[in-house]
Amino acid sequence: MTENYYHSYSRTSNFPPSEGYGDYTEETREESEDGTTTYHYTKSSGDEVFLHVRHDLKNQPPPSFELSNCQGKKRALLIGINYTGTPNELKGCINDVHNVKNFLTTLYGFQEEDMVILTDDQEEPQLIPTRANILAAMEWLVHDANPNDSFFFHYSGHGGSVKDISGDEDDGYDETIYPVDFQEFDGESGQIIDDDMHDIMVRPLCAGCRLTAIFDSCHSATALDLPYIYSTHGVIKEMNLFKDAGKGLLTAGVAYLQGDKMGAFSSMKDTAMRLFNARDVGEQNRQQNSSPADVIMFSGCKDDQTSADSQEAGKATGAMSYAFTSTLRENPNQSYHMLLNSVRDILRNKYEQRPQMSSSHPIDVNLMFVC
Repeated sequence: MTENYYHSYSRTSNFPPSEGYGDYTEETREESEDGTTTYHYTKSSGDEVFLHVRHDLKNQPPPSFELSNCQGKKRALLIGINYTGTPNELKGCINDVHNVKNFLTTLYGFQEEDMVILTDDQEEPQLIPTRANILAAMEWLVHDANPNDSFFFHYSGHGGSVKDISGDEDDGYDETIYPVDFQEFDGESGQIIDDDMHDIMVRPLCAGCRLTAIFDSCHSATALDLPYIYSTHGVIKEMNLFKDAGKGLLTAGVAYLQGDKMGAFSSMKDTAMRLFNARDVGEQNRQQNSSPADVIMFSGCKDDQTSADSQEAGKATGAMSYAFTSTLRENPNQSYHMLLNSVRDILRNKYEQRPQMSSSHPIDVNLMFVC
């Protein structure tokens, strides 16, 4: 297993350790022209860690933020889309919404009158999860935010990715969700991109206001463009540039073998540009997309993975929604670190997807989960 972590450290940090990192042993360290030192650690089991430290950033103050105690007003927006009667039909998304609704009212004190539920089996037009209704409901969710409020967003449905045109994505793609009426729009314009979801639901929040978001959809790791993504070790992850480069070069090679020389060239060019821009874009995102609010997101999978529509206890459900609610029903007193690992443990033996946890600011993963 290989992990890549990316950090900037203050002058007072006692890092890197001279003898190693926990039970890892330092093998090499390399200095790059952009001021990054890469420390390579190995473990007896064969696991590897590549830790990237930007010394030129160590005088920058950490983002300013406030935690929420979640004792203020509570609101929830729950969206489940089965795409009934279409070639894209899913089975468990509406069930997910009912499950999460019961979960929130039973465990966390949310009231049904403070929820908006959008599903494609509704009779009232304003409760159908169209693009317009979803965007309006997102605005409703976070309006009039105050410190210690707690807002909850849950989406179960199709997710995708489109070419990024704003230059703010490490991998060159925006992550998206699919409203029920997405096919009524030209091209990709019916999808809702991560930039817009961030601008609507994250950017307006004040310091000390909590937004908890659950995305049970494909390609969802950065669906809210939150800049801090955590590994199961409880540390901030850095994207693995060389792993991504390998995927891009494989695509180019397949295209070349199939006689598509222009496609091969395009894929190689895209890969080179991602390698050139990714680290700068990642740091820029942390500066632009950090928030004084307390935003936590759990997603069903990494950006390059799919999220399963499955059967649990004889009922159709999204794998992520099931795992998240099940583990907290069994043990509500879990830290963020424990919760991420618990969700992954539930899914590990049955699914390839790897749930992700991200935040709008650096968090102490040993704090207890609240919402």
